[in-house]
Amino acid sequence: MTAETTPAETTAPDRPAGGGALGWVTTLTEGVPLWVIGLFARIGVAGVFFRSGQNKVSGWEITPSTYFLFQEEYKVPLLPPELAAQTATLTEHVLPVLLVLGLATRLSALGLLGMTIVIQIFVYPNSWPDHALWATALLLLVLRGPGPLSLDHLLGRQIARGR
Repeated sequence: MTAETTPAETTAPDRPAGGGALGWVTTLTEGVPLWVIGLFARIGVAGVFFRSGQNKVSGWEITPSTYFLFQEEYKVPLLPPELAAQTATLTEHVLPVLLVLGLATRLSALGLLGMTIVIQIFVYPNSWPDHALWATALLLLVLRGPGPLSLDHLLGRQIARGR
């Protein structure tokens, strides 16, 4: 910024100049830390996958209908249907819990992103709007991490203190 420019003239292209409702909303939302958005992403996407995992079981057992779906409808390549059903069920229970806790967040998000890609390509290719939303949330977590309200952050601080 030079002596001749004012802060209004240096406004970023995606930020509306001036006041009004849009300027007020922009000002208000720019103060939201990225980790808050990440927290909502962690909880939201974890809920989607955990509920899906719960639909695959009755108590501690994978339901016969789950095995049937993997044999007849889901047709995941490279894995036998029984192993695919077991892997998907375990993944949909463990990784969402890790996401909510913020433990191994990037790795958990990467695993669910891989699962999302498989679902998109081989299982429900017409559900791309849902999968795009999941992938966006998961990419945010892979690229930016879980933020300070997470076990990853707490453990990282503990490790740093120990050095």
